[in-house]
Amino acid sequence: MDIKAYIGSRKQLVDVFLQSYFSVPFQPKKLHESVIYSLSAGGKRIRPVLCIAAFEACGGSADDVVPYATALELIHTYSLIHDDLPAMDDDDLRRGKPTNHVAFGEGMAILAGDALLTEAFVLLSDPRFRTAAMTDGQVLRVVNEISFAAGEEGMVAGQAQDLLSENAEPDAKTLSFIHAHKTAALLRASVVSGGILAGADADQLDLLRSYGQNIGIAFQVVDDILDVVGETGVIGKTAGSDEKKKKMTYPKLYGVEQSKQKAEELIAAAIDALSSFDEKAEPLRALARYLAKRTS
Repeated sequence: MDIKAYIGSRKQLVDVFLQSYFSVPFQPKKLHESVIYSLSAGGKRIRPVLCIAAFEACGGSADDVVPYATALELIHTYSLIHDDLPAMDDDDLRRGKPTNHVAFGEGMAILAGDALLTEAFVLLSDPRFRTAAMTDGQVLRVVNEISFAAGEEGMVAGQAQDLLSENAEPDAKTLSFIHAHKTAALLRASVVSGGILAGADADQLDLLRSYGQNIGIAFQVVDDILDVVGETGVIGKTAGSDEKKKKMTYPKLYGVEQSKQKAEELIAAAIDALSSFDEKAEPLRALARYLAKRTS
């Protein structure tokens, strides 16, 4: 299948929804501008696309899950704003543009991230976006799944360990913890949430969880590799920043070639987890292959 066309079409659904949802500026105006600045900075919307693909794989229609998928993009964007802050990764470039704190100041960037994280749960819990087939229980499970993945058992824990591990000698256990929590947790939740909202059974959700975990770690391994071999103008952020900040990464521990092999193994495991799904899951399979070969 043409996975680039698939990503483009699902991304457009999310972008149109975002434009509509934030069409009325909130106050203060500067906060609204800061939020929109990062939301409109580009990106492939991989997390919402994965959510939509999982929803479709389990028999749902893409349009029905867009609001829930978009909430994942709000959380992801908040995490990027905060990760870029001087107290965190101290980056000046994101998606080819000055980072939020460079454009609006540290205080406004922090508040923009806070606003996005909070608004994600407003969106998830808004009954206007619930279809007749979705139950209160399903929505509550999704809120639990996503909040767990974003909090101290997931993304926040990964970022904390990432900070604590700067300048430390790399070791496999710590590196695995960072990648599983900082990156894989929300990617896994994106896939599982799509399945829950489509009414997937327990066995299907276990397989989707395995798929999401594997592509989540693979995604970060590829990200680590691109920081070494990529170019700033292509990857949209400062190349070589991991080494400069003495980050713990796969290439630092295993080298680039062995890291590439690890990513390929993870992608193969992700695709294998979908063996019992029919052709409706082909976008998920194609997404896994695409993420392994991405250059940005």
